[in-house]
Amino acid sequence: MSKTPFKAVEKIWNESNKDSISSEMSNQLLLKNHLLNFFHVGDYYYYIFNISNLTIEFVDEGMCKILGFNKETFTPENIFDKIHPDDIGNFVNFENTTLHFLKQLPVDKMKKYKVSYDYRIRKANGEYIRILQQNIAIETTPDGSIIRTIGMHTDISHLKKETKTSLSFIGLDGEPSYYDVDILSVMKSRDLLFTKREKEILSHISNGYKSKKIGEMLHISKTTVDTHRKNILKKTECQSITQLIAKAVKEGWV
Repeated sequence: MSKTPFKAVEKIWNESNKDSISSEMSNQLLLKNHLLNFFHVGDYYYYIFNISNLTIEFVDEGMCKILGFNKETFTPENIFDKIHPDDIGNFVNFENTTLHFLKQLPVDKMKKYKVSYDYRIRKANGEYIRILQQNIAIETTPDGSIIRTIGMHTDISHLKKETKTSLSFIGLDGEPSYYDVDILSVMKSRDLLFTKREKEILSHISNGYKSKKIGEMLHISKTTVDTHRKNILKKTECQSITQLIAKAVKEGWV
């Protein structure tokens, strides 16, 4: 996968910790103070993400059991690369929306919100599972830049099968909560899922054109169009053109 999508979310994370300075903190104390804020509905693991230098400072053994990776490979870029292609756009947009939400809060309230959303991620054996990601800021600078967050990944594959997801900000210590918030989009999933030619063909398919006509319009053979159609169906996990068109409209691909 191209590193461009990761660079997009990396830029968002960097925006959240401008001029921040890291400090030593006790992992044991952080976990004691924050793990009770999470609700577990399946197997889970937790981690500490240092946004100031984009490193995972700690991840517990549960990650190895759930995803099948070694701790050494649990890095932001490697994990980002394992997110389902259909969900990458949502992930980047959710992180962007989260940054804007937290930045408008008073500094003393930034640690009082749990960020929650879900997406699919590929395990070491190639199987995709759906995880619920929950994060809380645990260290900030006086001016409101985020240094560290504590995160929890919970396997919710047994609870949720559909692809629709939403972003929520859960208020703690009496703060109000916001569910299914409006998203500030900076990336569309279709930009990552399809090639330029596939986007063109998908657009023509959604308008009802057959392979022969599409080939004439794009000055390519019908056989080439048919090959692209098969690849599009495979990428989108659709069994028919009717299902493809319905999903394309639902996901905003056309």
